[in-house]
Amino acid sequence: MIGPKSEITIIGTRMIFVILAQLLLPLGAIAWFAISPPRNLLGVSLQALITAITAISLFVIVRMGVWVFPPWWTPYGYGLLFILTLAIRLKWYHPKRRMLSSWLGWVVIMGFVSFEVFAENEAVQSWAGQFFPAIPAVALAFPLRGDGYLILNGGNDLRINAHLKTLDESIPRFRAYRGQSYGVDIIQPDPFGFRAPGLVPRDPTVYQIYGEPVLAPCTEKIVIAIDDFPDMTIPEIDQVNRNSNYVMLRCGDAEIALAHFRPRSLSVQTGMEVKAGDRIAEVGNSGASDEPHLHIHAQRPGLSATPFSGDPLPIRLNGRYLIRGDHVTMS
Repeated sequence: MIGPKSEITIIGTRMIFVILAQLLLPLGAIAWFAISPPRNLLGVSLQALITAITAISLFVIVRMGVWVFPPWWTPYGYGLLFILTLAIRLKWYHPKRRMLSSWLGWVVIMGFVSFEVFAENEAVQSWAGQFFPAIPAVALAFPLRGDGYLILNGGNDLRINAHLKTLDESIPRFRAYRGQSYGVDIIQPDPFGFRAPGLVPRDPTVYQIYGEPVLAPCTEKIVIAIDDFPDMTIPEIDQVNRNSNYVMLRCGDAEIALAHFRPRSLSVQTGMEVKAGDRIAEVGNSGASDEPHLHIHAQRPGLSATPFSGDPLPIRLNGRYLIRGDHVTMS
């Protein structure tokens, strides 16, 4: 069994790996193209094609990657850097042969081609996740006000919405949380694209979104309101009380959950009637949250012992089906 400290290490290592991959892989491909030119026309053409596909894919993969550090605009910088490199290469480099002259060169080229085929498949699948699932949706008001919110999880594919893993019936522990499968996670970068100072600061209060007022997304009744759990130090998560400080509203036939509130920030209680836009809490980092964000999802009513276990429903926020990488401004 993995203990809490081991899990923190795993989460931290995963974060570092993702950050390094997002930084080093694109820059490595562009550097390979810039400083290691093949000496034949075929090699140059394939190298340019592979690197171009890498750069172009980043405009799609921006939906698949969690671009919080480096910030969301980084893939566009990679694209501009590649265009500049390509222009310089076309102007100054002239290959001496038409074909590859060694088997090693063919192996390297085929290896890169195989990698690009895989990357393109992933990019296409993540792009397809922007399309609405073929089930009824719940229309809600966006639960925050202000500038520059960024969707961290959202969409109809696991590559861009980690919540969809709870639809996997083969894993028993997911059944208690399947209601969140079409959930949306929201963070708030600053004007430069950073959601906090530094790489992954441990103090939740330094994150841009921390303490932002959370608003009721519909006019209805509060059916659950919990405010008893502390914020977690990043990247720790509460494995026992995963739902954390949260509110469940009954909106028509659906239940709407908003979660990970700051401790003692609730301004509502069970049984209270609220109107859309009423303040209900503040964004925090309680429960199974690896950094401060607001979680919202819709579901059919779940079991009383497992309130997040209802059938999941997709949501439209202010009329939009939001997916990873979308930007929202409410001011």
